[in-house]
Amino acid sequence: MDTFPAGKSLSYACGTSEVPLLGKCIGQVLDDTAEKYPDHDGLVVCHQELRYTYGELREEVERAARGFLGLGIQKGDRVGIWSTNSAEWVLIQFATAKIGAILVNINPSNRARELEYVLRQSDCQTLLLTQGFRDNDYIEAIRQICPELDSTGPGKLQCSSLPYLRNLIFLDREAPTKGMMTWDDLLRMGRDVAEVKLRERELELECDDAINIQYTSGTTGFPKGATLSHHNIVNNALVAANILRFTHRDRLCIPVPFYHCFGMVLGNMACVASGATMVVPASYFDPESTLRAVQEELCTALHGVPTMFIGELEHPAFRQFDLTSLRTGIMAGAPCPIEIMKRVVDKMHCREMTIGYGLTEASPTITLTRIDDPVELRVTTVGKVLPHTELKIVNPSTGKMAPIGQAGELCTRGYLVMKGYYKNPEATRAAIDENGWLHTGDLAVLDEAGYCRITGRAKDVIIRGGENIYPREIEDFLYTCPGVTAVQVVGIPDGKYGEQVAAWVKLEKGSNLSVEQIRAFCEGKIAGSKIPHYIRIVDEFPLTVTGKVQKFRIREIMINELGMS
Repeated sequence: MDTFPAGKSLSYACGTSEVPLLGKCIGQVLDDTAEKYPDHDGLVVCHQELRYTYGELREEVERAARGFLGLGIQKGDRVGIWSTNSAEWVLIQFATAKIGAILVNINPSNRARELEYVLRQSDCQTLLLTQGFRDNDYIEAIRQICPELDSTGPGKLQCSSLPYLRNLIFLDREAPTKGMMTWDDLLRMGRDVAEVKLRERELELECDDAINIQYTSGTTGFPKGATLSHHNIVNNALVAANILRFTHRDRLCIPVPFYHCFGMVLGNMACVASGATMVVPASYFDPESTLRAVQEELCTALHGVPTMFIGELEHPAFRQFDLTSLRTGIMAGAPCPIEIMKRVVDKMHCREMTIGYGLTEASPTITLTRIDDPVELRVTTVGKVLPHTELKIVNPSTGKMAPIGQAGELCTRGYLVMKGYYKNPEATRAAIDENGWLHTGDLAVLDEAGYCRITGRAKDVIIRGGENIYPREIEDFLYTCPGVTAVQVVGIPDGKYGEQVAAWVKLEKGSNLSVEQIRAFCEGKIAGSKIPHYIRIVDEFPLTVTGKVQKFRIREIMINELGMS
């Protein structure tokens, strides 16, 4: 399985593999695995104390699928899920796929206004939800946007602001309002649906059908709904699982949220595609629950974004957990600090930990390091392009392919590229060009061996006095400063230079490092223009629910703090 640039001068690579892509729907892959490993653990949900073999998992999925048929859900209907991680989330993911309904993933952190936008933009007809997430009361949010909720019966909703929405299903035993049915009600509806009806529906499905809408987390304006197919999801999961060398003997701990591609594709689907066991430690990320799940379930793999691994490594009880069963996993979703990766390999026994890069619009993975790559490559690059995938680096100004070793925008083409943004052809055309290349907006460099290094977002490049400064370079340098545990660098408007470099720094517990000492550490080691003009020592960064740092919020906070707004 090699990747190779097309000549020594241009930044192009194509991943090859002897393993073909699958032309199957998601439900068919689950069926295959359940037939092959019926008595093997398929899903373990620690916080709910639930455990299903693959045979039992398929049975429960089909109960839910028949329930959806009983509710009248048609192929192509949109079914939203607004929930943190649970057994029901997994069942819904595969049940909707079996009947050809399009699953709409809704961010658990969404508030009423954001929820209303997603439900309206997706023409969502059915919504499954829980009571809430942290201080976010989902029932109150629904009442805000749909006051008719309390004056109607289950399945008869008539909401003036959401004309398509008909069904609200509460993922618990007792509905909080008479306008909702419960999960048990849905399962009971399936009892009257003959198995042949489910089989007839499955025969209508094609692997290129749209099956999932994932809303990208935009920094400005409303998010866009990336529409993914069975083919996108099945094969991206399969390719990643093959690179990690997953088999039915592997057990993957999945603390990342299911509403995101990382959780539902590289987590759930990758396990189902390989026969590995899904282990869900908690409803949302908790370092101690994750460490305990790894120990008690003898997990061989662990996924997460860098902030999750940092949280685990720095947990006060970290040394009390036995993590020697771990072998591999994926760290992705944000740039990986070099020192953190080294600690994960050494302290967490993840000798085959990989670094991945991708985005929702690519289902999501584009590149991944290999488990036998030297650690140096795994901490300085995001690996090679995946099999069956094309990658090129282009000059953002000219659109022409950049030379090997020169930074430019990363573009990808192949089975993994989304079908488009739901009901947004203009945004789709802006993202996918006439030749099928998806433009990521990320800046990268490709070397002669085919390894890719992300240098930053095109929009995150700091232009100071006409000089391009890449935040990742400064972040990696500051991680080498004793006492520093996390860094985020952004550009701040400046009247003289156009922009100045600003750094937010988190310190190790017990460190008394000062701003002056950090600045002194930089002197003589990096160019003066790259030394942060503004340095703030902070306790935390603004994060999305997936653990990604919101750099735009750091920028906004700094601008307001400096009186630039």
